[in-house]
Amino acid sequence: MKTLPTLSILIALTLGREADLRYGYSFKPDKEIKIPMEAERWDYAENQVEFINYQSEEAMKILKDQGQVVLNDFLFTDGTIEFDVALTSGAPFVSIYFRQQNPDNAECFYLRTYRAGNPDGADAAQYAPMVEGVNLWDMLGHYQGPAVLKAEGWNHIKLVVSGERMLVFVNNLEQPTLNIPKLEGNTTQGSLAFEGRAIFTNLVINPHEVEGLTPQAGYDPTYNDPRYLRKWSVSEPTDFPRGREVGEKDFPTDQTRWDAIAAERRGLMNLTRRFGKNENRRLVWLKTKISSETDQQRRLDLGFSDEVWIFINDRLLYVDKNLYGSPIMKEPDGRCSIENTSLMIPLQAGDNELLIGIANDFYGWGIMARLDQIENVTVQK
Repeated sequence: MKTLPTLSILIALTLGREADLRYGYSFKPDKEIKIPMEAERWDYAENQVEFINYQSEEAMKILKDQGQVVLNDFLFTDGTIEFDVALTSGAPFVSIYFRQQNPDNAECFYLRTYRAGNPDGADAAQYAPMVEGVNLWDMLGHYQGPAVLKAEGWNHIKLVVSGERMLVFVNNLEQPTLNIPKLEGNTTQGSLAFEGRAIFTNLVINPHEVEGLTPQAGYDPTYNDPRYLRKWSVSEPTDFPRGREVGEKDFPTDQTRWDAIAAERRGLMNLTRRFGKNENRRLVWLKTKISSETDQQRRLDLGFSDEVWIFINDRLLYVDKNLYGSPIMKEPDGRCSIENTSLMIPLQAGDNELLIGIANDFYGWGIMARLDQIENVTVQK
């Protein structure tokens, strides 16, 4: 069901401030409001939603996985978002999107509902932004945690959003379930939406109450670690059919265009943010320079998603895959992490070129790379 913006404006002009609060076009409130669970407030697919009285609450029940159910004409930047959700059978995830500019770019928090009743499930609660059409759950695994989630009855969720920071509370308003030091999406304001078969009620938004949470990003635990390789050159991606391995014709040439790319937090070379969503498997090349005062071997700790071919000074050194859901996926759980793997790199005295081919066709892609030590070694800055 869709609400026409022109009709919304006419209603708001006719009925005044209270109508504005309910139907205002791209309305940004200045005080706490409760969003009614009524059909005209939401945009959704046909037969996707029904509005019911459930356990004495006026509620919205999402019946089908047909995309998001979007709050009409509402703009959110900072503040608190609170709601109650009752889980229904068959839905593995229940999500809320905020600061959403479009379905491809938004902040997202979601519950893995199959963890209900298991307070020790390490991934019951997850923050993962939508960046250029990709949910970065596999690149930002450190933004998940356990939650006391109930399979029956209401679960109370509270988000406190302030600038680059967020706290998430699940059924406990005293202790955050997740403490997000930096929101990593591409947006700073936008709409709200729900997704997943569940029942929602008591949606309350307070646009200015951040409960003292600082808007500045928290500390990056790798900030003071000089061992990370943070400066690279990157090629443009090329189509790379499934099952194919890197061959001579796939290598960079003198005509290859190279652009500078720098690591994000935790040393992540985030190729998703640079190249967005891909419908097919793609290959990209990263290269950097390591200067060594002597001939020596250094250990390289490497996180990657999904497949890598590593060369040092034009010599093939290492091939590996981190394919989620396959026997070859790396710990932790097929996600990109500096814990994925390690290898020894032979460095010659002088300059060394480290060249890495990376292929991807599943959610986010990128690498993070760290030397075991940098004594007698200089990395590209």
